[in-house]
Amino acid sequence: MARNKSGLKLLKKLQRLCQWLFVGFFVSSLFAVLLFRWVPVPITPLMLIRCAQQAGRGEQLRLRHHWVRLSEMSPNMPIAVMASEDQRFLEHHGFDTQAIKDAVAERMNGGRRRGGSTISQQTAKNVFLWPASSWLRKGLEAYFTCLIEVFWSKERIMEVYLNSIEMGDGIYGAEAVAQWHFGCTSAQLSKANCALIAATLPNPLRFSSKTPSGYMLKRQTWIMRQMRYIKWDE
Repeated sequence: MARNKSGLKLLKKLQRLCQWLFVGFFVSSLFAVLLFRWVPVPITPLMLIRCAQQAGRGEQLRLRHHWVRLSEMSPNMPIAVMASEDQRFLEHHGFDTQAIKDAVAERMNGGRRRGGSTISQQTAKNVFLWPASSWLRKGLEAYFTCLIEVFWSKERIMEVYLNSIEMGDGIYGAEAVAQWHFGCTSAQLSKANCALIAATLPNPLRFSSKTPSGYMLKRQTWIMRQMRYIKWDE
């Protein structure tokens, strides 16, 4: 009888602990989302992971990241990434169901594996989570995607995305890649520059906007054609 009572007490303590952990996570995540609605994101989990990987290989740390406002970037930059990554960005509420269906159908038909992640989902992952894929990470990604879609504007999501996304080895954001790969500011990037940067985003460590391959140049041309159909009024 005493063992049963002690077991029930332990179970209640665990339940209270889980409840407090849930409340703590919800409050802290909501606070972070509201904070970054106005405050620039200083560093992301991926930046820290990449630095740790560099240190583990005995390399000099490379972290090039310069936050600028969206209005200070070339207007072609958001158009290029929408053309490349998420053409329905302005229409959906965080999740592009059509892109997900297309990705699943292509995979089931034996095609290549491709993601259906939107710019909103990528932003949520870049800012709040880690890059390794798992069901837990995907669930949290969906949760943070919903939060930023509710509390941030599309312009803010795009601004955070273009300042936080990996764009090369140790390079994060439009301003850093403009300086290191093109020798200019993000405001001075041409339409062709922006399309080339966007072309590398599926794998910026494999593809370089500084020394593009023939494949990258073909993708750049395709993205520039698609940019004509993207409407973006900041």
